[in-house]
Amino acid sequence: MLEGRHIVILGGSSGIGFAVAESAIAAGATVHIGSTNLAKIEDALARLGAQASGAVVDTTDETSLAAFFEGCSAIDHLVHTAGDRLPRGLTIGSDFDLAAAQSAMGARFWGPLLAVKHALPKLSPEASITLTAGLYAHRPTRGSTMSTAIAGAVEHLARGLAVDLAPVRVNAVTPGLIATEMWAKVPEDARGAMTKAQPLPRMGFPVEAAEAYLYFMRAGFTTGQVAVVDGGRLFS
Repeated sequence: MLEGRHIVILGGSSGIGFAVAESAIAAGATVHIGSTNLAKIEDALARLGAQASGAVVDTTDETSLAAFFEGCSAIDHLVHTAGDRLPRGLTIGSDFDLAAAQSAMGARFWGPLLAVKHALPKLSPEASITLTAGLYAHRPTRGSTMSTAIAGAVEHLARGLAVDLAPVRVNAVTPGLIATEMWAKVPEDARGAMTKAQPLPRMGFPVEAAEAYLYFMRAGFTTGQVAVVDGGRLFS
């Protein structure tokens, strides 16, 4: 069902986004990836092959997003996985940094919303959009107020857009601990300590998370839903 489809992936040069691109190409699709880092895009395209293209885009800058989508052909599926690790200074208290919180909200909430805005003219009639939230939406920890709020906002954004943009389908994936590049410097024993209480006591692989995005692309009667891919972490 993805053969011949054109998929745009923001954040597609690394991590979960790259795994989505690889899996989509394996299913017969062509992909167009966006990232802020040209070197990462070039490296990703070299690994993805002839079925992939890409361009630089800053998902926090509406002008950059508008230019990126202007350069896209018709879009069958839009995937948004872009977003760096949240900055420090977000803990509510005397050291709370409003500017850092606003920046985090821009990258992880307003960015996806503006991406949808500028993608709309290029979306095919049976298109889908899949956003990326986070497990803090369901399992907050001490000091995670902003992370929890942002992740929850993305899930509810997907549900609201599913109504407003119908028949375009909009869903969200909420990953747990996934072994992307940003975890490479974390010692293996530390990662093991974080996941040992899960029913599946390990970090997930990006390709495993990618399956949820491909499901939402293929599932023509599914919209406004959230898929949690966490190894059972919610229950541990």
